[in-house]
Amino acid sequence: MTGTEDGDDDALFVLTAALLTPARFPSVLGDDYPAACASLGLEPYAEGYGLVLGQDGTGARWTVIVDDVSLVAVAISSWDCGMAYDLSPDEHSVVSALPGWPLAVASAAHDLPAPHDPEPEEGAPAPLAPPDEDAWGPAQRRLGADMVALRWAEWRGRMDQDMDRAGDGDGDGSTPAAPSTPSEGVRRALAELGAYLEETPPVGRVRSSFAGGDARMLRADGPGWSLVARTGDMAFVLLDAEPNEVLPVTPGPKLPALLEALDAMAVRPA
Repeated sequence: MTGTEDGDDDALFVLTAALLTPARFPSVLGDDYPAACASLGLEPYAEGYGLVLGQDGTGARWTVIVDDVSLVAVAISSWDCGMAYDLSPDEHSVVSALPGWPLAVASAAHDLPAPHDPEPEEGAPAPLAPPDEDAWGPAQRRLGADMVALRWAEWRGRMDQDMDRAGDGDGDGSTPAAPSTPSEGVRRALAELGAYLEETPPVGRVRSSFAGGDARMLRADGPGWSLVARTGDMAFVLLDAEPNEVLPVTPGPKLPALLEALDAMAVRPA
């Protein structure tokens, strides 16, 4: 989204950016904000960082970390609205530059070689790379939960259809019906969520965002599990132990109060 003079191999041609703050960080990097920072060798400062992903003049992938969070936030908001924005961080705001990209980026800079990792330097860290889409583990589980949150209406609609099929007794088996009781893994996740109300977890373990009306969308993570929920509604849980499964948790006597309490202690975007 930015360019510099031809032939400048040190220039960064920006392709995209992301925020790394307590309330908003790429969940692929960790279960919480401190863990996400640690994965990039950063201190978990409350002000956060901006991640600028681009290519140098040779086409090599680089992730530039800056402390000008407002600049990156404005750029992301502009791009989300379909507006052009020249994201050119001041060199004094650069905290570090890491080879590779931690996120999958579909675009590439024009008139440059195809994106590739830079030549390794002695003692330099291994290039960052997005998680393997064909594998299943903590990173894929968190990304899956992000997608459920992004497509909440679609997953909620599937749940309604499954309940209707179960009630009619003519389910075709194409999608699993809601379980009558939560699995052991789901029960453990809910129990650990409840424990967050007694002992505050690392910042960013529970995040809350606007979901329309008075509702809030909750994203929470813990060892081996991720939760997506909407206050006043239901929840979905993803587990490391159950690859590619999205497990519904229907409202019962305890879930609504738990979600409201989690929302009250969650971090929120400024």
